[in-house]
Amino acid sequence: MASDVQPRRRRFVITARAAASFDPLGRSVAAARAFVRDTLQGWGFADIVDDAVVLTSELVTNAVVHAGTRAEVLCLRAEDGVRVEVADRYPERELPLRHPGERPYADPDRESGRGLMLCAALATRWGVEYTATHKHVWFRIDLPDRPVGTRSAGPVVPDQLLPLADSRVRVAVLQVDAGDCVSAWNEDAEHVFGYAAEKVVGRPLAELAAWPQTPGTGTGIAEALRLSRWEGSYGIRGADGRVIPVYASHLRVRDAHGEPSIVCLLVHDDERALLQTPVRVPVSDQLSEPRPADPFEVFIGSPAPDDLDGLLQRTVERARDMLEADAAFLLLATDDETELEVRATTGLPSTRQRFARVPVEAGTNRYGSARMPAVHDDLAAVPGAVPLLESTGMRSVVTVPLKVEGRLTGSLGVAAEVPGRYSNEEALRLQFAADRIALAVESARLGELERLRRGSLSFLVEASDLLAGTLDRDQTLALMAQMTVPTLATWCAVYTIADQSSDPFLSYVLHEDEERIDGLKELLSRVSPPEPVREAGARPWHETALAVGGETVILPLLARNRVIGLLTLGKPSEEHFRQEILELAEDLSRRAALALDNARLYSERTAISRSLQRSLLPPGSPAIPGMEVEVIYRAAGEGNEVGGDFYDVFPIRDGAYGFAIGDVCGTGPEAAAVTGLARHALRLLAREGLGGPAVLERLNAAILDEGARSRFLTLLYGELHPQPDGSALMKVVCAGHPLPLRLRPNGEVVPAADPQPLLGVIEDLDLYEQTVTLDAGDVLLCVTDGVTERREGTRMLGDDGLAEVLTTCTGLTAGAVAARVLRAVERFAAEPASDDMAILALRVPQQREGD
Repeated sequence: MASDVQPRRRRFVITARAAASFDPLGRSVAAARAFVRDTLQGWGFADIVDDAVVLTSELVTNAVVHAGTRAEVLCLRAEDGVRVEVADRYPERELPLRHPGERPYADPDRESGRGLMLCAALATRWGVEYTATHKHVWFRIDLPDRPVGTRSAGPVVPDQLLPLADSRVRVAVLQVDAGDCVSAWNEDAEHVFGYAAEKVVGRPLAELAAWPQTPGTGTGIAEALRLSRWEGSYGIRGADGRVIPVYASHLRVRDAHGEPSIVCLLVHDDERALLQTPVRVPVSDQLSEPRPADPFEVFIGSPAPDDLDGLLQRTVERARDMLEADAAFLLLATDDETELEVRATTGLPSTRQRFARVPVEAGTNRYGSARMPAVHDDLAAVPGAVPLLESTGMRSVVTVPLKVEGRLTGSLGVAAEVPGRYSNEEALRLQFAADRIALAVESARLGELERLRRGSLSFLVEASDLLAGTLDRDQTLALMAQMTVPTLATWCAVYTIADQSSDPFLSYVLHEDEERIDGLKELLSRVSPPEPVREAGARPWHETALAVGGETVILPLLARNRVIGLLTLGKPSEEHFRQEILELAEDLSRRAALALDNARLYSERTAISRSLQRSLLPPGSPAIPGMEVEVIYRAAGEGNEVGGDFYDVFPIRDGAYGFAIGDVCGTGPEAAAVTGLARHALRLLAREGLGGPAVLERLNAAILDEGARSRFLTLLYGELHPQPDGSALMKVVCAGHPLPLRLRPNGEVVPAADPQPLLGVIEDLDLYEQTVTLDAGDVLLCVTDGVTERREGTRMLGDDGLAEVLTTCTGLTAGAVAARVLRAVERFAAEPASDDMAILALRVPQQREGD
């Protein structure tokens, strides 16, 4: 059934569609409204969004609330309008008909039929269709006809009510590419911000923008640049370093090649009327019956800003206009009601920017307390009565409190440059306005605090994870600064204290503008470092005011009951730290201090460990006449330089040299302790003139004397005697160790010793030494079982595999032989080696012709 009043017909050609289903739940109505709003805005039908949302809301309410069935919403787009269909599964419900003498379709005061009445009032066409299982209510709204070139228009207003602007209006136009870097910068942008185009093109917009960075609140600049449209306020850092407040309108476009970019129009914030989109009053509001005026909306205007900063800024602007003042300000009370924090101003210099603090009780009488209304005829007669207005040129002021249920929420004030401007009558008017907005301000403030707390918790969790992920001191310092800037501060400096008798040392500096880091570091180096104080919490650092400028606070880095450093945070002169930000910084400083101290302890332990481990390694291999010697050593385990495998090459006496390679059972520090015992004992016993078997028997006794700390070991020990004919005589004892392999110049590989019992197991050993003569070109290869037992799944390199590798080393130097063996071991398996490895190669070089 369709309505009997038919407007002119247009051909409806569907160009896009979107559909969604909603369960029979109360919250589905809001979800359906959001679906239709998002769909139509995405299609560019902003002019008819409000009417379509109103009708959809009523029809979906009928389905999911009154009929109790699932609702299906279908949006169909055409070139000149949109059709929306709402279907439910309750076709038995009758359509409210119109009878002679009755009001059309339904009584607006009743729930039943109100959706159809709205369809008749707002839709171009509408109708109802029944099937056996469904009932479809549809409506169509055509795009409004406008004069050519007109999209919207406002009423004629008197000249004195027009928005203010400079005599030469400048609109900065810049284009940002897909990488968020500035790609175009017009002449007005150069004039407004002081940068020539070549200085900014190619730089990220984030380096220029002073974007609100309070954790958990607002949209970041990266997110804003991804939106199809964005409009709002932020700051741009000018060439002189000062932040210039701007009002901006962003539009995301694409070029002929499909590459996206963002066109940004920017004007001074007080000229926002040039770009600000006018609020469109929905048609449904125009058709509805007039309702009593809301005092809050009368003062603030409708619609009211949905964020705290917007609400406060609107409040001070309306208060200034209401009392025809030169300036206005609004301060919010801290949780303990001892201080007031500046949150919004208009008409005051930039030094009176947000988050500066003043005490609630500034004097002994009622006019010195922010808890009571106060009128000052001339501030020159009472200096300090209103600290916020000092040195601003304001003479008369009226302030009133904002209270909710008797609790001080804030203070609202207006000021004029002439004395005697205000009386009690103006104070009553301002107090009436403050009473109207106090509850809304408190509600918005609590909402912001909740978002801030959630954002702070998320920030601290991420910071803890990052700090716990490293034990490197320099990386910890960098993380501390990078987590602080720009989220909490504009710049950061970290001082470290080596011990209680040392002065703080400037260890790390970071600024959100990388080009200013070196200059900031130089300025801080000229200032005496801050005095370490054990008391937790942030304190101001006034010494930096002249050198650096702006507000600076210091937080001690306390760990294990001592101050190990200082975290310094800074803001430009026109900005101040919020108390919530300082509390968050204090939490971060505690975590960072512990991480920094852990990194210090780890570095100290690592240095001690490395020093002890290096003492277990041979100081170096001696040069043996007529011999090539090469050693490669790899200890298993991260940070280990010494393990259970060991080697040594040392002089015994003139013409005699000792060499050893061994493997203590196990790896790590315990095995390294036995390694040190074995290596030092070998040198001592060999230099006493004992032969190989006697040396090993006495070493065996020393190992057994260690008792429970003893570990068995395998050892290959030998004495090397270079001969006058160029050969080398060797006497070797192989006590349970992998046999040494001899490579001849013809490629033949043979064992150079016989196996004998290992050390550290039985007391009585019957060892003997074997004599081997290495001729020119011969190589003696000695390895530990970390080489021969290299595994890949069920495969093992083994003695045979090592012999095959050695056969390919004919003619190579000792160093080349050792390197080829190591490379073969590493390539045998993909996984890193899990056992210590030692490779000792001895070679008698071949005589050259003419030698």
